[in-house]
Amino acid sequence: MRFSTSFVALVAPLLVSAAPARFYGKRAASDIVVFKFADVLEQLESAFYTQALAKFQESDFTTAGFANPQVPIEQMKVMQFDEQTHSVALQSALKSFGEEPITNCKFNFEPVLKDLATTVATARVVENVGVSAYLGGATLITDPVLLDAAGSILSIEARHSTILNVLSAGSAIPSPFDIPLAPNEIIAIAAPFFDGPCDLGVPGNPTLTLTNAATPGTLLTFTADALNGTVSNDSLFCNMMVGGEPMSRSMKLSECVVPNDVNGPVAIWITSDDQPLINNVRDRATSQLVAGPTVTFVDTIGESIGNALRTGGGSSGGTTSTTQTISPAEASAVIASASGSAPAAAATGVSELSPKINKNTGNTSDGKITVKGWENIPSGQDA
Repeated sequence: MRFSTSFVALVAPLLVSAAPARFYGKRAASDIVVFKFADVLEQLESAFYTQALAKFQESDFTTAGFANPQVPIEQMKVMQFDEQTHSVALQSALKSFGEEPITNCKFNFEPVLKDLATTVATARVVENVGVSAYLGGATLITDPVLLDAAGSILSIEARHSTILNVLSAGSAIPSPFDIPLAPNEIIAIAAPFFDGPCDLGVPGNPTLTLTNAATPGTLLTFTADALNGTVSNDSLFCNMMVGGEPMSRSMKLSECVVPNDVNGPVAIWITSDDQPLINNVRDRATSQLVAGPTVTFVDTIGESIGNALRTGGGSSGGTTSTTQTISPAEASAVIASASGSAPAAAATGVSELSPKINKNTGNTSDGKITVKGWENIPSGQDA
């Protein structure tokens, strides 16, 4: 059976207006399951922004360090509108098939709405997971029309993700590549936000929760029902997936340390063998899965665009910042140091990167070449 979390907004109007014969028949059952699944996820995203906007006032954004509180407020309103529009369109498509949408799922965001830093960090993972869902869905869609529609929505989710990277004072575009995730992997990340049972028609992976901030050089710790308390068991392995790399970086769970060369989103699985996971949803092994994925952000490169939104902002890029992506179960403990600003992250003292400029700068002897040097060389290495 083929699933995609996101055919969403542009697909649904096409389905409503298309000839029913095109979509009925042997594909109808899977299409209906896909739309119901996608609709519930869109409801979750819309509900998250609705509750966040209702809870926080302009003064909260000012206290959080935003120079102009209307900047994040305006962007969150746009995102909420987009997600709500996706859900409305999906439900219209389902009803055109004679199916009733799933509308009885409830969502609990209280653990991640305790403070604005936690809320922004959660919004960041929600949107990044949306991007990963579209990428995973691209390999599962066989109809070119549906693939075009899914791609057009993917671009919107990516824009949301970029805005939230900036609001978190991370890199606006942290990597040349993103990470595709399958529907069962998406549910593993979204499941902690469901308040009670919610049958999506797709089985989810066991949920994995990261319990400390992911900064370069940090040994990561996790909780999961599937771990049964054996967090340091050397028979288990941590697999970190970075966008653009052909497979995950596999290491013993007791040695799951964030590499120095990572910037941006990282997906992490726990497995029972040391075989790396393939970076595509078609070939990724699942037989040795213990839990996950969970998604976190490793912000090693700050940028002026994010700092400019903060009070006293506008400083040059190259500072070290860390925003921890959290799940409800561990929100309070994880987000303590994740203020979203570069100075707060640097205060943790655990980053292995510090801004350093190549000392071999200036003109060459013939005056034809200007050497500008570079930044973010790991500490302790000469330029």
